[in-house]
Amino acid sequence: MDGFAVSEGIAMGTVRRFEWSVPDVPHDTVADGARQQELTRFQDALDWAKTRLRVLRTKTETRLGPVEARIFDPQILMLDDPEVVEGTRLYVAEHRLSAARAFDWRMLELKERWARASHPPLMDRLNDLEDLKLRVLGRLLGLAGPWDLDLAEEGTVVVAPDLTPSFAAHLDPAKVVAVATDEGARTSHWAILARSLRLPVVAGLGSVCATAQDGQTMIVDGRVGRVVLNPDAADRERFERRRSALLATPRSAANASARTLTTLDRTPVVLRANLDLPAEADRAREHGAAGVGLLRTEFLVAGRASPPDEEEQYAAYRGAVEAFPGEAVIVRTFDLGGDKFPLFLRAPAERNPLLGRRGARVYRDEPELLATQIRALLRAAVHGDLRIMVPMVDTPDDLRFVRRHVEEAADRLRRAGKPFASAVKLGAAVETPAAALHAPELAAHADFLSIGTNDLVQYALAVDRNSRRLAPLLDPLHPAVPRLIATAARAGRSADIEVSACGEMAARPLGVVLLLGLGVPTLSVAWSSLPEVARLVRRLRIADARKAAAEAVAAPDSAAARRAVEACLAQARPDEPIRPQR
Repeated sequence: MDGFAVSEGIAMGTVRRFEWSVPDVPHDTVADGARQQELTRFQDALDWAKTRLRVLRTKTETRLGPVEARIFDPQILMLDDPEVVEGTRLYVAEHRLSAARAFDWRMLELKERWARASHPPLMDRLNDLEDLKLRVLGRLLGLAGPWDLDLAEEGTVVVAPDLTPSFAAHLDPAKVVAVATDEGARTSHWAILARSLRLPVVAGLGSVCATAQDGQTMIVDGRVGRVVLNPDAADRERFERRRSALLATPRSAANASARTLTTLDRTPVVLRANLDLPAEADRAREHGAAGVGLLRTEFLVAGRASPPDEEEQYAAYRGAVEAFPGEAVIVRTFDLGGDKFPLFLRAPAERNPLLGRRGARVYRDEPELLATQIRALLRAAVHGDLRIMVPMVDTPDDLRFVRRHVEEAADRLRRAGKPFASAVKLGAAVETPAAALHAPELAAHADFLSIGTNDLVQYALAVDRNSRRLAPLLDPLHPAVPRLIATAARAGRSADIEVSACGEMAARPLGVVLLLGLGVPTLSVAWSSLPEVARLVRRLRIADARKAAAEAVAAPDSAAARRAVEACLAQARPDEPIRPQR
């Protein structure tokens, strides 16, 4: 079954399903004189929930860190939100509903209102709401929450419709080896916790809860977003081969790392890591990453009611840079909007947020947010080769706008007497067809170009990459995609600047062949994909990859492009069958 890659790694274990749901609440009314008693019960439940959440927040900070702990702040804030509290009290006071029924009604109203807003970032808020609802109703009705269930068996794969932050925070990696869910996304609050726990996770599987049965064996591959139920001998062999490669890489990285990577015909290739959190830097380095090609900075704003300050950001960026001395660390400025709107950001009503205010477009409305981040980045750049990447760039004006902020930040830091790097490279993320076609003009204003293959594919084909139903249409080998990438790569070479690629395409075998053949010699992938990509690169001839890429660019359709790239891959890996790839 295919879903969405949420947390890296691969594991095999025994299925245990958790088909939790919000409890049904009886339509109870109370006597006239009992209303105050119900209001008191409701307040007691709120106070109890707030105490439990604060304890969980503290434990999470001790166990995982402050970034993960902040995920519980929205729920704590909701317990004092007049929309939640006063609305519930009104139902008790005016309609004589029990505290449980009044709270249930109020939360259903808020859920319906937020869902009608059709704003993707609200999905996390809805998930927080469900988590909070479970906790408060559990207290009022005397029920245990799903996070109180004991996972006694080691080697468990948790299978659930979805998770909540509270559930994820209670997972014990000593017993749970992986997670597979019907719903959820990479940006979910619970997914951030799962990544920090280093659990492989695949979400958005649609029907895994209905398909899997307790006691069955399941392989969860968090790199490609695939689960295999009741694996056969061939599946198990592939699993063991990949797990062995991951376990062996830290021991062999010093001798055969991606830092000294060349193709079979001695063409150098740079292989860097994508990081969701600075804490992942150690694993990336152990697996041979030659620096960081994409440090996502959204971890700093997840679950926050106020933006992170300069000092907090500086410490986070400095940690990532110092993990890779002498090597490039590319930090993407906040990629907000679309499906990522933190609580403190004013989210406009947009019919299609993914085509609305996103990435570089947000900065014009939030200049101080950008300015604070730029100051922190310039200060962190003192400690290594930090480079700044701007997301969702369409025109040179986007880069000029950010560069002015870099100059202003430098001036402010100079006057404040704070050390900072005066020559930091500024690059553009090529994520739209407009940016790829306009790449020659962008290259004249950028110090490097980074092709974001996930968004470039989805925008080029007008296919939502988070849609399970449309997944077969999300084809990176549609001839339009390699043509756009080839245009951007040529622009970078002509301007004599680095061109790199990140995203799922850079980690898939067919994508690696195509990107290298199109003239993109620098790839950035998740840490768990580093060993396999490095192994493939060493077995490729760049001349063969270029021939295959040229055929793909000229192909009349996806099938012809795929055949050309598969033929090259088969030459490099004659002993391994080519598996279908989305």
